Amino acid sequence: MSNKMWGGRFASSPDAIMEEINASIGFDRHLYAQDIAASKAHAQMLAQKGIIAKDDAERIAHGLDTILSEIAAGTFPFKRELEDIHMNVEARLAELIGPSAGRLHTARSRNDQVATDFKLWVRDAIDELDEALKGYQRALADRAFDHAATVMPGFTHLQTAQPVTFGHHLLAYVEMAARDRGRLRDARARLNESPLGSGALAGTSFPIDREMTARALGFDRPTANSLDAVSDRDFVLEALSAASIAAVHLSRFAEEIVIWTSPLVGFIKLSDKFTTGSSMMPQKRNPDAAELVRAKTGRIVGALNGLLMVMKGLPLAYQKDMQEDKEGAMDAFSALSLSVSAMTGMVRDMEPDVALMKKAAGQGYATATDLADWLVQRLGIPFREAHHLTGKIVARASESALPLHRLPLAAMQAIEPGITEDVFAVLSVDRSVKSRTSLGGTAPANVRKQAKAWLKRLEKGGM
Repeated sequence: MSNKMWGGRFASSPDAIMEEINASIGFDRHLYAQDIAASKAHAQMLAQKGIIAKDDAERIAHGLDTILSEIAAGTFPFKRELEDIHMNVEARLAELIGPSAGRLHTARSRNDQVATDFKLWVRDAIDELDEALKGYQRALADRAFDHAATVMPGFTHLQTAQPVTFGHHLLAYVEMAARDRGRLRDARARLNESPLGSGALAGTSFPIDREMTARALGFDRPTANSLDAVSDRDFVLEALSAASIAAVHLSRFAEEIVIWTSPLVGFIKLSDKFTTGSSMMPQKRNPDAAELVRAKTGRIVGALNGLLMVMKGLPLAYQKDMQEDKEGAMDAFSALSLSVSAMTGMVRDMEPDVALMKKAAGQGYATATDLADWLVQRLGIPFREAHHLTGKIVARASESALPLHRLPLAAMQAIEPGITEDVFAVLSVDRSVKSRTSLGGTAPANVRKQAKAWLKRLEKGGM
């Protein structure tokens, strides 16, 4: 029995193992909407250019609409032996409308067909991610405004550094998400060229109108080189790269949530909505949502690395290796979308322990820099010398087991006689954060202004 897809060149059907390794319908069925949209645009163009009859194009369009409805309803008969979504759709179209279906593949190849379909799919995935990240930013900015004056310790090296506000900390992730959205939008702009009409690799002799199909599918223009068009997977790599960076940002925040919810830290609490219990230990409340966001980053970055390895040694033009571009990417975008939703939910759900955060902000001599700055501003001491003197005062406070603001004035004056009672005004954590009014600083007034600006920008659709 000859192979139905390949016609006369092949005299027998493929081996079962060949069928198993070759089939992609298990995952590329997710391209069905894009495949049907591209086929309808192609058929309409063929008719417009007189390459196929208009009544054939109308029958094709009607049949494709029927197939779209069947897939949406879950009644479409996907067949593994037909390999992929393209052949499944074409075979079903032939069952529905007869010989006219065979005219659809005029002037195109599965090579330009799959490149077009997957570009459309990635473009849609980027648009959905952009909306999800915008919602995440809005949640962060809302909570940042509410907690513009909530003092917490800021860390470097996971050691207490200087007091900051919880709102300022949350706004840092708004900025990260803005860059993530910018990278995704850049990737979208670059991918928005239509491969359709490039054929297998060399174009076609039919008088097609690639500008027409590009416009119909929302592309900015057709691709300029047929070899590149069918073998390019930069658009997937770039989108996965942006997705990987976004996932890393989410993972960093997820890690902080895991730390903050620990009873050893206790900065925030998550409700039952985003925590789980233990099958053995009844007291446990585990931040599993955050932990899973952290873990899914590996899948997303893994998809990028996997596709880089697939593409690294491929000569022009299309190679079957490229079939491996979809499954990992689809899984990665799904995992990232879920992670963004989970993080958005946790941001809205988390409740900070304001009193505990403030207490922790005052520990570890977090206002030492404020003391050094006071020595510079009030006594005119060069900063390097002020830094040295402050270090000595901190050492004296540590020896006495006292916080900096409880160290007696006389003890400070023994190290620097010029210090006056006024110094204690800068050693409180509230005064510390209020003084950080430089652009981008943690002062509550800054945070409120930035949070408002972000909410206004997001309302208008900005990043």
